[in-house]
Amino acid sequence: MTEYMVRFIVGGLFVSLFAIIGDVVRPKSFAGLFGAAPSVALATLGIAWAQHGSHYAGVQASSMVLGGIALLCYSVIVCQILMSTRARALTATLASLPVWLIVALGLHAVVRG
Repeated sequence: MTEYMVRFIVGGLFVSLFAIIGDVVRPKSFAGLFGAAPSVALATLGIAWAQHGSHYAGVQASSMVLGGIALLCYSVIVCQILMSTRARALTATLASLPVWLIVALGLHAVVRG
């Protein structure tokens, strides 16, 4: 129960901090970048560090970065499909899922290596 309370409080503080940053940033289209995901990631890393130590938290942080790279590649492919064809969003996202999987597993294989 204590872990959930810590997640709630720390996550809430980070969400508030990132909401303030998102409100200050121009243009407002960048405000979404400072939404819940960074605050949840930081809260999770803080708890991982407190419970398991710096090595474990470092592995988790590296995994988050690699997941972000895979998501970026997936997002670029989805955007390219949507802009160059008349495909529907559902079709483009489903067709691009293998790209995310290949990039994620490829990065995992390279890092584990």
